[in-house]
Amino acid sequence: MSGMQSTVADLDVDLRQLFASLARHWKRIAAVTLAVTAVAFIGAWLATPHYKAETRLLIEARESVFTRPNVGPESDRPILDEEGVTSQVEVVSSTEILKQVAQRLGLSKLPEFDDAAAMSPLGKLLVTAGLKSDPAEIPPEERVLKKMREKLTVYRVEKSRVIVIEFSSEDPVLAAEIPNAIADAYIAVQRSAKQQSNSEATDWLAPEIADLSKRVKDAEAKVAAYRAQADLLIGQNNSVLATQQLSEMASELSRVRASRAAAEATAQSMRRALQSGGSIDALPEVLSSGLIQRLRERQVQLKADIADLSTTLLDNHPRIRALRAQLADLDRQIRAEAGKVLAGVDTEARTAQARENQLVADVNTLKAQSAQAGEQQVELNALEREAAAQRQLLESYMTRYREASSREDRNYLPVDARIFSRAATPVEPYFPKIAPIVGAAFIASLLLTAIVTLLQELFSGRALRPAAGTQPEPVREVVIAEAPQARETMPEPVPPPVATSEPVRDEAAERQEAEASAQAEAARPDLGQVGIEKAAEKIVAGGASCAIFVSPEGDEAAASSVLVAREIADGGLRVLLLDLTVSGAASLPMLETGRLAGITDLLASEAQFGDVIHGDRYSDCHVIPTGTADPARAMRGADRLPIIMQSLTTAYDVVVVECGPTGAEGIRRLVTDGTAVFVSMVEASDAVADAAVSLISSGYPDLTLVSPAGHDKPKTPDRSAA
Repeated sequence: MSGMQSTVADLDVDLRQLFASLARHWKRIAAVTLAVTAVAFIGAWLATPHYKAETRLLIEARESVFTRPNVGPESDRPILDEEGVTSQVEVVSSTEILKQVAQRLGLSKLPEFDDAAAMSPLGKLLVTAGLKSDPAEIPPEERVLKKMREKLTVYRVEKSRVIVIEFSSEDPVLAAEIPNAIADAYIAVQRSAKQQSNSEATDWLAPEIADLSKRVKDAEAKVAAYRAQADLLIGQNNSVLATQQLSEMASELSRVRASRAAAEATAQSMRRALQSGGSIDALPEVLSSGLIQRLRERQVQLKADIADLSTTLLDNHPRIRALRAQLADLDRQIRAEAGKVLAGVDTEARTAQARENQLVADVNTLKAQSAQAGEQQVELNALEREAAAQRQLLESYMTRYREASSREDRNYLPVDARIFSRAATPVEPYFPKIAPIVGAAFIASLLLTAIVTLLQELFSGRALRPAAGTQPEPVREVVIAEAPQARETMPEPVPPPVATSEPVRDEAAERQEAEASAQAEAARPDLGQVGIEKAAEKIVAGGASCAIFVSPEGDEAAASSVLVAREIADGGLRVLLLDLTVSGAASLPMLETGRLAGITDLLASEAQFGDVIHGDRYSDCHVIPTGTADPARAMRGADRLPIIMQSLTTAYDVVVVECGPTGAEGIRRLVTDGTAVFVSMVEASDAVADAAVSLISSGYPDLTLVSPAGHDKPKTPDRSAA
């Protein structure tokens, strides 16, 4: 790129000379300004004054709470929302209303609303020449409507339900009458529309009510006929008689079964007591028997007498023996009486069993009848639902019909709008305003005349002067700066031969060079290494997001990572090289200087990502150098390195990491899924072989040896610096 300097002097605007032109031409400026102002004053003075008046309508529900039909609470919302009010604006300015107002006020007879009657001579000349359409060709009614629309403005006040009707006219009385007439016509049209809607509803409801009355009567007749036919009599609780009887019979059956079970249990317990000779005094039936209780009382008395006589008489005494005989006879009587009670209980149990059997038979019969009644009840319910629906619809129709009829008879149909502000006759015209028009004409003409004067002075060149400063010396030579890349990679130029444009080649020298290269290649040991292109191809084809390079030979072998990163960047992928060497061997050949923020600054929290990422001078690759922060402080943040690597692999397609002469433990933090491991080598050596074997044994069997052979190596510091 050559640097050149212009020999043409720059020009500046002389502001003093420029604005002095206004003083030199003040007479012209004043004359033009006064002339324009005078013309504006005359035009405003002679202009026909126009007057404007407005009428305001409020859209609201006028129905009283005492006369409102029994409908839903949202019935008034459609006309009160924003869309409803906007629709009413269109109704106010409709053709039907404007025609009514024009006919009532006789606007077709006024020259203001008829272009054909008030056409000027100039207008007639333009019509004759065909430059203007003839207004007489339009019907008079259309001409009046056109003029009314030009002078009429109807709009809704924002965020309200107020409609404003504005009208302008040359006659102040007419300017007030027309908006009032339009508002009255709108109210009348709305009332007429409600009357028509109410009348149509009444006409429609009358035959519908008659038809529904007949259908309700037929439906109720079907219900009664089916009920009588199916014998579905209704008992208590609005249930079928068969179902009610079944319920009562089931209750009685439960009671009888309980009585039978109780009698059987009592008889069983008495029978066991009598058979075993045990005491029967604890049985409820025995205790409830009056005869047994009296016998027990006599038995107690005899036992007491025997006890008293035993104190004075022996057991074989006739008196004691007589008492003992009476006591034994009482025991037989008590047991005999208990047997009678048992027989009574057995009889009661058999009676309950017989009653139970009878009730079971009756219940089974009623079950069959109830099931049949249930099936018939389904059909009856369907008929009743139909009759109820018809009856409900009839009642609602009759309610609406009565409401509509009463409104029509009394002519009570309130319109959902009212005029709350009528137009008054304006006193002052809204056009023309002489003072504002004259003032605006004066200021505009003054500014325009001044601007035209300044532009004339500027374009004439009188307001331009040479720029201050000395003239630059003429250019004597052109120096071309050589690009940094060219200085490093381009060989020294060889002057071409004078006789011909083709370079002269020594075939013998070329043959010797080829043989020497072949011998050197043959002498070099082969450890299975690949070239730079193959390594880059493996990274891209394998989909690796991170490529880690280990350089056992030191800084000189770091050229492989630089060349691979540039090769991938030349392929169009986003690549970043992260230099983790101590000397910065990988990043120094790619940057202008080594004193740039890098990975140590990021680990020490002294810089952000945007501060440590730099561009390669010779490719599209990005570089993060070693950095300038204290290494000891940076190592305290080494735990953040995996997080940094994750962020970088997310932002870039491939991240190339140069680790220098490290081992498997040194790259452990960096290896994740999708990481490829490479060993850089300049020449086959024991250090390279030992490093490869160590990495393979540490769990990296897929590593690849990379050699920068055949590529120009970037200049790096001495290999021992690492």
